[in-house]
Amino acid sequence: MQAVMETIFDIVYLCTVIALGVRMITGAGERKQIKLFGIMAVVLGCGDAFHLVPRAYALCTDGLANHAAALGFGKLVTSVTMTVFYVILYYIWKMRYRVEGKNGLTAVVWGLALVRIFLCFMPGNDWLSASAPLSWGIYRNIPFAVLGLLMIVLFYRKAKETADSGFGFMWLAIALSFGFYIPVVLWADTIPAVGALMIPKTCAYVWIVVMGYREMKQPGQRKEK
Repeated sequence: MQAVMETIFDIVYLCTVIALGVRMITGAGERKQIKLFGIMAVVLGCGDAFHLVPRAYALCTDGLANHAAALGFGKLVTSVTMTVFYVILYYIWKMRYRVEGKNGLTAVVWGLALVRIFLCFMPGNDWLSASAPLSWGIYRNIPFAVLGLLMIVLFYRKAKETADSGFGFMWLAIALSFGFYIPVVLWADTIPAVGALMIPKTCAYVWIVVMGYREMKQPGQRKEK
């Protein structure tokens, strides 16, 4: 039952975010913010597919333990693409709120992203093993969590300052995604039931993508630079 339900959920998720992303890219016209949002959604869906497709196959065949290498490689790809996701989201933030300059802030965002990606490629992660060390899972997620916290603060402040109803809860969706993700990183190996938190975490990302899609459908969208 888990295999069937999880596989259906993953298929619906991947098809939804990629389809919405493509729709935003093709329907954005001259609206750069929407096109960038679409690219971000496609990056999210395609990156997650590297992990979710092998996982679905493993669940429906001979079990996760027999596909450790494919699942580990998928986690590596997803870790990198999720980092790219937040870098793109940062530029959406700048574009939406017409933020000029902020070179120091941009450097921090890129610095955190590059450190995260660098840590992901360190051999200590042992991605292809069935028993990857928890310590490296924590190391590589520290800069990622800081990047996420930064995005939460940025969107919260600007949405409040500008009374932005369209992205008013973007900060909350990001916060929920990390709130559900961090326990999985820390305890999923010892308490398998914690892994179920990936479902609401995934729903939070769908919420983020839907916010962008709904913005595309709004007739009175704020002007972009």
